[in-house]
Amino acid sequence: MTDVSAYTPPRVWTWDQESGGAWAKINRPIAGPTHERVLPVGKHPLQLYSMGTPNGVKVTILLEELLALGKSGAEYDAHLIEIGKGDQFGSGFVEVNPNSKIPALMDHGTNPPTRVFESGAILLYLAEKFGAFVPSDPSERAECLSWLFWQMGSAPYLGGGFGHFYKYAPEPIEYCINRFTMEVKRQLDVLDRHLASHRHICGEHYTIADIAIWAWYGNLVLYNGYEASEFLDTASYTHLNRWAREIQARPAVQRGRKVNRTSGPLEDQLRERHDASDFDLRTEDKLQG
Repeated sequence: MTDVSAYTPPRVWTWDQESGGAWAKINRPIAGPTHERVLPVGKHPLQLYSMGTPNGVKVTILLEELLALGKSGAEYDAHLIEIGKGDQFGSGFVEVNPNSKIPALMDHGTNPPTRVFESGAILLYLAEKFGAFVPSDPSERAECLSWLFWQMGSAPYLGGGFGHFYKYAPEPIEYCINRFTMEVKRQLDVLDRHLASHRHICGEHYTIADIAIWAWYGNLVLYNGYEASEFLDTASYTHLNRWAREIQARPAVQRGRKVNRTSGPLEDQLRERHDASDFDLRTEDKLQG
């Protein structure tokens, strides 16, 4: 166990750029751009600037689901923002999201164009714009939004807390890992108990709540997120795994998960998406390779 008592916080914190950790080179305590970069704009009204992280996957899955429903206005360009290289601090991206986090969306189909940032806000904006995947009944809508905001509030414990200290921190700290593991296990239990009596998060109907939660917790239980499946005993959450596999089987989910992805098998990566045919081209590349 690391001797955490050896550290005494200073009276005033100062930024140590050599603090270590996987994200030390891009994390910083100030906002604003670090360099000039104009964002590209493709041919569709919807312009997405993102990366295939759990938060980014939420939006591409929803867009692919909308297209599968025949909502042609949901066609989109997905531009890759490589957060490890600091693309999110470019001046153009900061104009779309002053918080410098992916995903960010520009809807050029409105006058003036509408910017939307924060993944939950983008999901709700698109669901309402196209009238799909969010209930219209007030009680059902409240349930859906409650779970959507549950995910938005819970993910920092999973990713920023557990994921950081378990996988990315420069050294393991027992107290931190135990603290966030306990919370993540509680979250998994919340979902498992709920899904024992619900097919989907909000009952029989598949909604943006399923998409938002699956992007994080489906990734955790199905794809060994943070290489922690055994550590967290994710296989023991029977109902959560049943639900995660059912969502995983949806073709639109499989397509959306590939968009802006830069890791994993090459056949699962579509770094940028500008047309539905891009998925076919990716398949042809795989066959020829």
